[in-house]
Amino acid sequence: MKLIIATIKPFKLEEVREALTGIGVRGMMVTEIKGFGAQSGHTEIYRGAEYAVNFVPKIKLEIVVTAAMADQVVETIQSTARTEKIGDGKIFVLDVQQAVRVRTGETDADAI
Repeated sequence: MKLIIATIKPFKLEEVREALTGIGVRGMMVTEIKGFGAQSGHTEIYRGAEYAVNFVPKIKLEIVVTAAMADQVVETIQSTARTEKIGDGKIFVLDVQQAVRVRTGETDADAI
């Protein structure tokens, strides 16, 4: 099993969710986060004053899938979330040693 952690732009969430559901992803965790990378934040003008915005709003997706499905999920997120502008996000893939469904006690692939 693989844990896929992806950061994407907030306005891409629904499009990415629909694409992932379309390829058979049955669940995901979504968190609103703030961060910065290459863009290092930016400045905004509010009521005539300039403010530095050091952290940019992002969405973090966490998805556990079978190892066989991981490449397809990464490709789907990458192609759907891409705007070809700075700040499109990152995708990380980690190994998952064990998964347990609390309600039923099912484990590993049956739990996801």
